[in-house]
Amino acid sequence: MAKIPAPLTDTQIKNSKPKDKEYSLADGQKLSLRIKPSGSKAWIFTYQRPYTKKRTNLGFGSYPEVSLASARKLRSEALTLLSEDIDPQEHKNEQRQKNELAHLNTLEHVAEQWHKVKKTSVSASYGQKIYRALELHILPKLGKLPIHKITATQAIEVLKPLAEAGKLDMLKRVTQALNQIMNFAVNTGIIHHNPLAKITTAFEAPKKRHQLTLEPKELPELMKALSYANIQLLTRVMIEWQLHTMTRPSEAAGARWEELDLEAELWIIPAERMKMKRPHMVPLSPQAIELLEIIKPHSGESEFLFPSEMKRGQPRNTQTANMALKRMGFSGRLVAHGLRALASTTLNEQGFNPDVIEAALAHIDKNEIRAAYNRAQYLEKRKVMMCWWSDEISGKDRTYESNILHIGKTT
Repeated sequence: MAKIPAPLTDTQIKNSKPKDKEYSLADGQKLSLRIKPSGSKAWIFTYQRPYTKKRTNLGFGSYPEVSLASARKLRSEALTLLSEDIDPQEHKNEQRQKNELAHLNTLEHVAEQWHKVKKTSVSASYGQKIYRALELHILPKLGKLPIHKITATQAIEVLKPLAEAGKLDMLKRVTQALNQIMNFAVNTGIIHHNPLAKITTAFEAPKKRHQLTLEPKELPELMKALSYANIQLLTRVMIEWQLHTMTRPSEAAGARWEELDLEAELWIIPAERMKMKRPHMVPLSPQAIELLEIIKPHSGESEFLFPSEMKRGQPRNTQTANMALKRMGFSGRLVAHGLRALASTTLNEQGFNPDVIEAALAHIDKNEIRAAYNRAQYLEKRKVMMCWWSDEISGKDRTYESNILHIGKTT
């Protein structure tokens, strides 16, 4: 029967001296202290690999940096792994690789990976806006930290300046983006849980504000102001084009000639230009088509209906309509996005089918099958509704010449 060595003591280790040749002091249970002629002392765990039974050594570090008690603790952990047929050395290497990878996965790095995925499901302008908010308010202070080390307390501290400045909408946008990044990290196996899930409770919630819009009875006032406004023709037409088509400002400003099917009287906006990344068909009323005839001499050589004056090869800025509306006297009353709300309110008041109106606004039905069915079934109904809406905009029974169609022809 093999002799079981007596456990080492701290005194014995401290008093051990180097010799001409390397030698070991055994502590038992596969652990020994190897002493080299240079005087260095290193802990060695000698074991047989599971399955292969190949004898191998695993270093636990040097003495006195790793004490006798610490070495015994490491031995106990290794023996536990062996009892489960896990190779301690392979386990150590895997843990080291995981730790290295975890430190490479900074918030900035993971945010970039998240954004690559996120921007495929939102409009380009919205995707840029989200990431820009992170670059301004989060990444300068937390970007270089490993994502697994970021705590709710740290995030809240970084976000406090936004709350103190009363920028609650921006605060909400940033916290939502942060949580989406953390959930992305969880779902991709980078971290085990989202530590920022409840940080919104640390701040006041922003008051819900609707886009500034007009009441249906104020539509004539808008059209009259648009007629007499001292703004460029293409800007005039862009505003009314958005109004007639019930599209978002970015969709209207970025409209391309190639998207139009005039034979079918349709404007087909590709998925990549839509907020929810789904193609959208807009039936064109006679008034909308006449608007195209007005601008053709002015923008027909461009790929865009409303080309930028300042940047060649680019569409007009999405804020052009907002700036024009302010100059027309609608500051604090109406923004370009509110033109959609004006259309929606008017059509709902007139008793049009709410589902048809929602389809015209390109709002997404969460039921995929019903959404596809509605898109196909409602197109003809939308054509009728869009023609009614264009007649309402044109105000055929009004006594003053407020229609931009008339202005366009005489310009």
